[in-house]
Amino acid sequence: MTSNEQKTSFKQNFKSALAALFGIQSSKQREQDFKSHSPWRFILAGVIAIGLLLGTLLLVVQWVLS
Repeated sequence: MTSNEQKTSFKQNFKSALAALFGIQSSKQREQDFKSHSPWRFILAGVIAIGLLLGTLLLVVQWVLS
């Protein structure tokens, strides 16, 4: 691993996935994400983030309609 490549924690991957989901991720962070060796943690974080977003939307709709 070079000095430019840093291992990231799942928490950092999740925060990056949330920022990308809402379109507020910086170019610097996106470049750092693409330098990561394994995309699987970002994929998992993205799936979890989308699941949370959809679950929240479903709960809000149920609450409004009841």
